[in-house]
Amino acid sequence: MPDHYREIADRRVNHVEKTLAAVHERLSKEIAFWSDRWLKLKEDQQAGKDVRLNLENVRRTVMDLEGRLENRKKTLQSMRHVVNGTPVVLGGSLVVPAGLMRQLRGDEPEDPVAATFATDPAARSRIERLAMEAVRRVEESAGCRVVDVSKDKCGWDLTSYPPPLDGKQPDPRHIEVKGRVKGASTVTVTRNEIMYAFNQGDKFVLAIVLVKEDDTIEGPCYIQRPFDREPGWGVSSINYDLAELLHRAERKG
Repeated sequence: MPDHYREIADRRVNHVEKTLAAVHERLSKEIAFWSDRWLKLKEDQQAGKDVRLNLENVRRTVMDLEGRLENRKKTLQSMRHVVNGTPVVLGGSLVVPAGLMRQLRGDEPEDPVAATFATDPAARSRIERLAMEAVRRVEESAGCRVVDVSKDKCGWDLTSYPPPLDGKQPDPRHIEVKGRVKGASTVTVTRNEIMYAFNQGDKFVLAIVLVKEDDTIEGPCYIQRPFDREPGWGVSSINYDLAELLHRAERKG
């Protein structure tokens, strides 16, 4: 608890100090501007000009800004004081391994290879790499220039630029690559990927690559217009039946 308290307190104090400095700078500049305006109007009044209304309005503005600055300072200073409270448990959870639940229910065991690939980050990374390489090879063999945009989070993984046709440059293809272990039953697609598929129309292609245990591959299989409906607002991703998608696919490699 003391370490946690110090961490929270230091973070709060640093945040308050930065906010206080920013508030003081902004409001002080406004106060200085309107104070200078008030002095000029005061000089105009002394010179015989009728500026009583403007002078009063500017005076009220300066007083209002000074009051706001003082109130903000008090509020921010009070936020510096962090007090320990008594911990309150709002809920709890029991985490049971899926394998144990299947064993207790007497279900059929999963494909050990598929289970390993699904839970091992290194294995998933290898599948993704092999799938990307397979699609790139197919595209480049067709004379396309391929650009990896997977790190840009733009809604697809590879942009493939076909060679010019009759002196004209065809539209590029935006390829979302999904690598799955051989024997998997579903493929997960994010809301962002689905929405880009609808927005891009025929330019968007879903490429599915199946990877076996020995790193040999099947595919890639290409699907144009792979989705038939947009996801709901609260949906972050959807699991699609892999066999159904492959049934609609055009094999490319």
